[in-house]
Amino acid sequence: MDVEPEQPEGIELDLVLDLQLALSQSQEADLPVQADLEQWVTAALEGAMDEVELTIRLVESDESAALNEQYRDMQGPTNVLSFPFEAPVDVPLPLLGDLIICVPLVEQEAHVQGKTVRAHWAHLVVHGVLHLRGYDHVDDSEAREMEGLEIKIMAYLGFSDPYVDDGEV
Repeated sequence: MDVEPEQPEGIELDLVLDLQLALSQSQEADLPVQADLEQWVTAALEGAMDEVELTIRLVESDESAALNEQYRDMQGPTNVLSFPFEAPVDVPLPLLGDLIICVPLVEQEAHVQGKTVRAHWAHLVVHGVLHLRGYDHVDDSEAREMEGLEIKIMAYLGFSDPYVDDGEV
């Protein structure tokens, strides 16, 4: 059972989160608020850095599909795309990157997987931020490591194991 998480104590992070909404007004009604997104990002970054800037862009299926095809050569929309920022070595910047999240897929997947929409939002933000940090799930070893971190972070935030029923993100 998911509980309403409180702001985690002990995590200090100077976070600048640029939230971009590329949605119809009807899609904007049930979105997480900025404070939720900041809490989930902060939990996924615990101990990794002290100062971070990132963008989270919430999009419709058509934009997600276009980006998925352009950057991953895959057809159709996907739930979350991550675009890490790679600064030149001699230019230290706190830019982490961009997350693109497909709002209709978040809601659809939550329903199909029997999760609350809030829990699925939290999981996809955590999952995307871990990708921005360099984690991946290409092979079994990487997948176990990344999923283990996701489960730990989600529990810290007060959510149940996101992989109990579905096994995939």
